[in-house]
Amino acid sequence: MDRKFLAQMRAAQFLYPSLAPFDQRMLDVGDGHTVYVEQCGNPNGIPVLVLHGGPGGGCSPSMRRYFNPEVYRVVLFDQRGCGRSRPAASVEANTTWHLVADIELIRETLGIDKWIVFGGSWGATLSLIYAQTHPQRAMHLVLRGVFLMTQTELDWFYGGGAGRFWPDVWKRFVDIVPEDERGDLIQAYHKRLFGTDTPELIRFAREWTSWENALASVSSNGPSYYDTPPEYARVFARLENHYFINGGFLEVDGQILRDMHKLKGIRGTIVQGRYDMICPPAAAWKLQEAWPDGYCDLRMIPTAGHALSEPGISSELVRVMDMLHSMRLRDALS
Repeated sequence: MDRKFLAQMRAAQFLYPSLAPFDQRMLDVGDGHTVYVEQCGNPNGIPVLVLHGGPGGGCSPSMRRYFNPEVYRVVLFDQRGCGRSRPAASVEANTTWHLVADIELIRETLGIDKWIVFGGSWGATLSLIYAQTHPQRAMHLVLRGVFLMTQTELDWFYGGGAGRFWPDVWKRFVDIVPEDERGDLIQAYHKRLFGTDTPELIRFAREWTSWENALASVSSNGPSYYDTPPEYARVFARLENHYFINGGFLEVDGQILRDMHKLKGIRGTIVQGRYDMICPPAAAWKLQEAWPDGYCDLRMIPTAGHALSEPGISSELVRVMDMLHSMRLRDALS
C-alpha cells in the first residue's frame, strides 16, 4: 500500500459512516448549464452547504461523511462544468459570479433560509465570496486550506515558490513548456489546454493535475502521473486554469480581504494544515486577522498538508461540525 492510500484509510476512521443521498437532481441554472445537486442526512436538520475545490474538482461520496447525518441536512453540488454537471469542461458563462448565483438558486429551490457554508481550498474562496455577497444567508463559515485568490498565491504555486520544496516534480511540470514561455506557466498551459491538439491537451492536463496532486498531502513523496483518468484531468485542468488566468473574476487583487467587513456578525472556523504547500498558512493567518470583531477560530493542524483526506484535518473538521451542532442545540434550549 502507498502512503497516500494509508493516509486516506487513517482519515476515514474519523468520518461518519457512508450514506446515500435522499435527493438527487439536475438543476437548470441557465446559460446552457445544468448542475448536479444532492442532499443527504436529515431532511429537517441544520442545513450545511458543501463547496468543493478546484475549481473543477467536483464532489465525492466521502464529502458527505463529515457531518452527523441525524442532525445535518447536507447539500452538495458539482459546480459548473465539472463532476456530473453538464456540459463537462465548459468555460462558457462559467465565472465566480455565475457560481454565486447558482448557490442562491439552489438555496431557493430547496427552500432553505440560512445555512452553514463548508468549503476547502477553492471551496473556501467561494465560501467567502458567497458570504460577502449574501451575508444574511450564512450562519457560520467552516473553511479548510484557505485560498484567497491572489496573485501572490498563484505566483507561489505556479511561479517556482513551491517548486523550491519539490524541485524534481517542478522540473517535470516546467520542462514540457518551451523555454521562451516559462515566464508565465499559467498562460503557457492555457495555450495547450484550450488548443485543438487533443493528445497535447491531455498531456498538459495530466501534468497540471499531477503537479497539484503531488503536493496535496504531507505524506506524499511525488506524483503518480498517469493514475489520473484523462477526462478528469481535462475537466479539472481546463476549469482551474480558466479561473486562474482570469484572477478568479474578482474586481481587484486582494478583494476578499478588502471586503471582510461584510462578514460582520458572522463567525468562522478555519482548519489549516501547517505544511500546506498548495495554500500556505499565511493566507489563513491574514484572513483570521481581518475577520470582523475577531469572530474567527484558526486551528492550525501540525504535520498536515492541504488535502481534505489528511487524518488531522479530517478529524478536526468532524470535531468542528459536532461542536457547532452542540452549540446550536445549547442555544436553542437556553
